[in-house]
Amino acid sequence: MTMETEKKLKIGHLGCGGHSHRNIFTSYAFSPVELMAVCDLDEEKAKEAARKFGALRHYTDLDEMLESEELDALFIVSGYDSGGRPLYPELTIRALEKGVHVWIEKPPASSVKEIEEMAEASKKAGKHVLVGFKKAFTPSADKVREVIHSEEFGEPHSIYARYPQYLPAEDEVKLGPSPAPRRWFLDHVVHPASLVTSLMGPASAVTYHRDHLGGGFAILEFPSGAVGCIHLAYGRSKGSFLERLEVLGKETNIVVDNGVHLTYYRRLDPRTRQYGISPSFIGPDDQAPISWEPEFSLGVLYNKQLFLLGYVPEIRYFCKCVIEDLEPEIGGLDHAAAVMKIYEAAFKPYGVRHEL
Repeated sequence: MTMETEKKLKIGHLGCGGHSHRNIFTSYAFSPVELMAVCDLDEEKAKEAARKFGALRHYTDLDEMLESEELDALFIVSGYDSGGRPLYPELTIRALEKGVHVWIEKPPASSVKEIEEMAEASKKAGKHVLVGFKKAFTPSADKVREVIHSEEFGEPHSIYARYPQYLPAEDEVKLGPSPAPRRWFLDHVVHPASLVTSLMGPASAVTYHRDHLGGGFAILEFPSGAVGCIHLAYGRSKGSFLERLEVLGKETNIVVDNGVHLTYYRRLDPRTRQYGISPSFIGPDDQAPISWEPEFSLGVLYNKQLFLLGYVPEIRYFCKCVIEDLEPEIGGLDHAAAVMKIYEAAFKPYGVRHEL
């Protein structure tokens, strides 16, 4: 899909806060959409967003906007209720019942049950829902998917994803007077969980392990027999790299650092490096590692953060699904359910294997 495509979606946007201004409104310029209207409970915010990003009208009531506008899709960027639950399920179902496709930010819900309710409403309305799991839509994630599903790579059997996330103590994940620890865990664990599941498929079991300071691991098992690890690297140096991904195949592996530095280690003839014999660390060119990373000296689209972070790719994929009537795979509600199962397992005793 190109930005010059004839078909453009008439969209409305709900939620005109900082995240929308920084990342979502600005992504529309590179997507096949026409921003018809915006909505926010704060009229000044709605009015400013309409002026700044070219919406024809602004509203303070979602139902009024949906009734007044002939929209193809609604984009929702909302927050949490007082109990720490995302507002997306209720808002999404209201929009689906009005006959529009829906894109929502993460985290999509507070439980698998809420995902199932959205899926039922989506099916009944015949409209698509996509969750903005940006980590699964980055150019790097696309390249990893391409490589690990190639014949050369072999079947992926092990995956490691590091993300600097605090793992709440068991008493902190319970909803109570202060839902902050559970809310922040939900808000961020979806990043590595959505990336891993987009590459390996839904996990079949998970075991959480927590250290005494709040770091830990989620050990994943997959139906194929593959295993995975989400390293919740709480306590790392603030000057350290933020995240890392590695997938292993048949004597091959691919590594991504900080989301943009990719290195594919191809299969090397074992005769090239033999202990006590090999005189050089340099192997044949046709077996050498391949590396990719963006440069930032040219004014091209691929080095804009909106592309590198996955925002534009996820919005354009959603538009493609709506225009071509395709059920979303990455970011769809099945994907969201798999992610939420990993999240919900953190409510159960740590150190115990839980089937999903």
